[in-house]
Amino acid sequence: MQFGNSARSLELQERVQDFMVSRVYPAERLYHEQILASGDPHHQPAVMEDLKSEAREQGLWNLFHPSVEWGGGLTNVEYAPLAEIMGRSLIAPEVFNCSAPDTGNMEVLTLFGSAEQQDKWLKPLLSGEIRSAFCMTEPDVASSDPTNIEFRIERDGGDYVLNGVKWWATNLYHPNCRVLLVFGRSGVDGPRHQRHSVVLVPVDTPGVTVRRALPVMGFQHQEGHAEVAFDDVRVPAANLVGVEGRGFEMGQARLGPGRIHHCMRAVGMAERALELLCSRARSRSTFGRSIADNANVQDWIAESRIGIEMTRLLVMKAAWLMDTVGNSKARTEIAAIKVAAPHVALRVIDRAIQVHGAAGLGDDVPLASMWAFQRALRIADGPDEVHKRSIALRELRDSETLVAGAAEVAAS
Repeated sequence: MQFGNSARSLELQERVQDFMVSRVYPAERLYHEQILASGDPHHQPAVMEDLKSEAREQGLWNLFHPSVEWGGGLTNVEYAPLAEIMGRSLIAPEVFNCSAPDTGNMEVLTLFGSAEQQDKWLKPLLSGEIRSAFCMTEPDVASSDPTNIEFRIERDGGDYVLNGVKWWATNLYHPNCRVLLVFGRSGVDGPRHQRHSVVLVPVDTPGVTVRRALPVMGFQHQEGHAEVAFDDVRVPAANLVGVEGRGFEMGQARLGPGRIHHCMRAVGMAERALELLCSRARSRSTFGRSIADNANVQDWIAESRIGIEMTRLLVMKAAWLMDTVGNSKARTEIAAIKVAAPHVALRVIDRAIQVHGAAGLGDDVPLASMWAFQRALRIADGPDEVHKRSIALRELRDSETLVAGAAEVAAS
């Protein structure tokens, strides 16, 4: 396995890190102050648009994208340390136009979108002019198994008609959200993984009703997580992404890179939490001694460093496999890191909160919101249990093959 940094990745790491230190970290408090001053939790702060403009001008833009033309062209191994740096701040991914769910939606449109769809929706997304949402999860079924989806996408002449309810559609409350990628059942016959499709639906299409914004652990995120109803929503057949019945395949193509991007950022979030933990421990004293001198705190620091390093290595292995043998053959490692990264990040963040005392529960430091984000990640993009099941089934199949091979050898 080769995890070495290319010259371009090293150069970008330095530039992204410099931008974070000089522009992003100092802007975090102003970002939240501008939202509070507006009275709207989903307000788009002016400082965010300023940061995006600066990042775009400096060429720190769309670094996730496979195309050099749009600013990316990096391998997963090259992108991993950049995503880690961005993950240190909850506002940074949008600054660099590398935030979910837009990255996944852009990848779907890049891989499967028609030329017309790419002109109308992909290019504005890549330019950062608009945002998007992915509507998959439903309130009335266990959506961790996508084949349970009941949402209907039915052909009617030259249109598709959509009916059903989606929720946890991240980004739908962002003021710049303009288009939804909607996953639903388009057939009842054939293999269970070939009954679904993805359709593009402009937000302002008649019949689309955004019911409410869903809080995460009490936080109303700026981009919002929406419950949205579709009542006889009619869109042209040209809005079908790719081929009818191939939605499951597109969903998996979208979620693989999305999952590892989340994990890359989780490593960065854990690193920042550890830095905050150490800084607080050194700056405060109790009972006549520095908090950093307590053996239990030193144990937390050491365990955090070990966990972060182990997680980073697993992320890099998964990224290397994605680059060398493809996403499908890396699925076990992707599943493993999707379970491991949030768990490690949560432990580190929790320790940092404990060392901060009551301050860790407020918003003077970002720890509480970081904890809520990582806790949600144990469910988002597939809950832990689904990924563990996938890993276990793979292990069982492999062991069965080994047993059968050993028996065959013994018989000969």
